[in-house]
Amino acid sequence: ALRKGSDLEKAFATAALVYNNYADPEGKLSKAETKSLLQSQFWHVIQGQENKPKYQEIISFLDEESENKIDFEDFMILLVSLTLMSDLLQETKNVKTTK
Repeated sequence: ALRKGSDLEKAFATAALVYNNYADPEGKLSKAETKSLLQSQFWHVIQGQENKPKYQEIISFLDEESENKIDFEDFMILLVSLTLMSDLLQETKNVKTTK
């Protein structure tokens, strides 16, 4: 079904697949695993964001010693937060797409 899906549906399916590949059997990630996933799979979006307060807040949260784990909903909120503070949206305005 996803092969016939829209680009947006495929994008969210890809995010879910990547998350599931990193998640434990309960479908959750430790904060350290989440940080590792973001740094390896989302590098081009977060590159250059290190000095922004929101980025530092997110990384601080992930560096906290805690047994709390991140579920898929929290992971997607992190992705959206990092995307909004990045230059990605501005860069996409310069890309022409066909409809």
